[in-house]
Amino acid sequence: MKKIFVVMALFIAAISLITCKPMQKKITKPASTVSQNAVDNVIKELSSKYTETPKLRIERGVQQVASLWMKSDGSEKDFETFCQQNFTASEQSLDSLFQKLQTNFEVLYGNFNKIGMDLRRGLDIDLGPVQPIDEMFGAYSVGAHLTDDFYANKIAFVVALNFPFYSLNEKNDLGPTWSRKQWAYARMGDIFTSRVPAEIQQNASAAYTKADSYISEYNIFMGNLVDKNGKTFFPADMKLISHWGLRDELKSHYADKDGGLEKQKMVYEVMKHIIAQDIPETVINNREVQWDPYENKVYKDKKAVEAKPEPDTRYKMLLNNFLAQKAMDPYNPAYPTFMQRSFELGMEIPMVEVEKLFINLCSSPEVKEVAALISKRLGRPLQPFDIWYDGFKARGGISEEELTKITQGRYPDPMAFQKDMPNLLEKLGFTKEKAAFIASKIVVDPARGSGHAAGAAMKSDVAHLRTRVVAKGMNYKGYNIAVHEFGHNVEQTLSLQDVDYYMLNGVPTTAFTEALAFIFQKRDLELLGKTDKDPNKAHLMALDNFWMSYEIMGVSLVDMKVWKWMYANPTAKPEQLKAAVIAAAKEVWNQFYAPVFGSKDEPILGIYSHMIDNPLYLSSYPVGHLIDFQVEQQISSKKFAPEVIRMYTLGRLTPEVWMKQAVGAPVAIEPLLKATDAALKIVH
Repeated sequence: MKKIFVVMALFIAAISLITCKPMQKKITKPASTVSQNAVDNVIKELSSKYTETPKLRIERGVQQVASLWMKSDGSEKDFETFCQQNFTASEQSLDSLFQKLQTNFEVLYGNFNKIGMDLRRGLDIDLGPVQPIDEMFGAYSVGAHLTDDFYANKIAFVVALNFPFYSLNEKNDLGPTWSRKQWAYARMGDIFTSRVPAEIQQNASAAYTKADSYISEYNIFMGNLVDKNGKTFFPADMKLISHWGLRDELKSHYADKDGGLEKQKMVYEVMKHIIAQDIPETVINNREVQWDPYENKVYKDKKAVEAKPEPDTRYKMLLNNFLAQKAMDPYNPAYPTFMQRSFELGMEIPMVEVEKLFINLCSSPEVKEVAALISKRLGRPLQPFDIWYDGFKARGGISEEELTKITQGRYPDPMAFQKDMPNLLEKLGFTKEKAAFIASKIVVDPARGSGHAAGAAMKSDVAHLRTRVVAKGMNYKGYNIAVHEFGHNVEQTLSLQDVDYYMLNGVPTTAFTEALAFIFQKRDLELLGKTDKDPNKAHLMALDNFWMSYEIMGVSLVDMKVWKWMYANPTAKPEQLKAAVIAAAKEVWNQFYAPVFGSKDEPILGIYSHMIDNPLYLSSYPVGHLIDFQVEQQISSKKFAPEVIRMYTLGRLTPEVWMKQAVGAPVAIEPLLKATDAALKIVH
């Protein structure tokens, strides 16, 4: 998992959160009060006065301010006076203004980010039962009024006037020739392009917290699962979060030749009940009852008891996400739907291009060839849950019990992992000094949920790595997640501490931080001293990346279909949305998976929790897999640490420009398909 990694536009992040309670009053979007005649007059006057200044910069700045200027900001004459008095013409003066702005934005974003993380400690860290006051503080957004305040005091207009906004196409076309400073100026111009009222932002923050808490507390006590004979299959103390814990448990049993398949089938039954929302409400996060997921019956003290299904809470929250985002549409004229904001503004890759990438890979002939290889290696026909086949990884041949013995001995508590971080980085090729510095900027906490990485937003702060640690110590699942999150933290640290301009801190999108997290995660056994000497290692990695991409691309296509459906059906009820999600999951399954697995109408692609607590984030994972593969190819013949440092200090360029500078080519499926074809000729 991840947490928001770019806070350069904290309020933009805030408005992309969700709400689950109605607004107290209807907020009407005010229209600009500036006429085109006034705009033309100001442009003419400034162009005459500053003949050495590019007219395009004057035109864009004035037009941008005019589009944001409301009646409450002053009269048309006030607008003209403001532009004339606050336009910065000379390069020297513009640079001075820029330096002051980015310094102060680091102060604001950095401290707001730190306050927000500190107020969420009771929700994110396992400090005991969550109390109502924890949710109240966690829901509070300290930066909710920042946008309103900066328009009121005119700072927002100073930025918009002097640092024009460039569209995604313009950034991709012009960006390759821009200097680092020009890129930083362009990112400054991204900040003030819309005006979302503070009330909407605050409600969004409150609702995001509620959805996140719902997911973080959605645990299944695996030792309480029974079959029709009352037999249990899992350890009595095993508690797994949906969907991450359930999925990882299922994946772990590919190395279990004695009963592993039965455990996988039981986990799959649990998942289907969660999707259908006919899971008994009493079995969620409750160790006091037993549950037979095959018959969907609940027992207490071995006696059957009545149990009501969970209400459509899952889909109610998803619907609330949509309603909150739709309410923000009028305030974002450049990106009038959440889908556009997620892809063109957030991911900076248009949704249609992302869909094309995913459909092309899921439709490729390599899918059936890799599926046949997996079936051969398993010695059985594929089951629907084999979308999570884990046998191409080195640990596919090592039992989880063996690995857990190692990790629990090495990491009895979070502090042990924190102390070992410099050593882990040195194993990956970082110098002793660099490893110590990066590790000094990361704090490890015990996670309440499955785990996540939370980056700092100012150089004086630290990033947080959060993973589950059970009483006996860090089990292999927790360790594997910790290494993944450690990759996030390394990215977060490098792209904040070592990037030349604060306005360029971070990476292009979350897919890029996911890529480095995947790269670290694949080296988890190496960091345990389990060297993989398999000569086919590179081929196995290609097959593993391909199969993971195939799985998560289907999930992402479902996510996108659901959002399209919600925009087409804005008055839908939770039960209608549930039906739509399940229908979308089955539709994508039948198109891209049924011809491979041999079974139709499987709903499994609807299990991911991201749909609930992180709307439209799922696409970042498969794009991250593609980036991961291309970055791995780049570093395969070079030293790992120096290449990671070089690439992850490029900063927040657009994905296209970043990739060309980092690996010489844009994000694409062709390198992965080519490597998969080569692997299929070798691996049997």
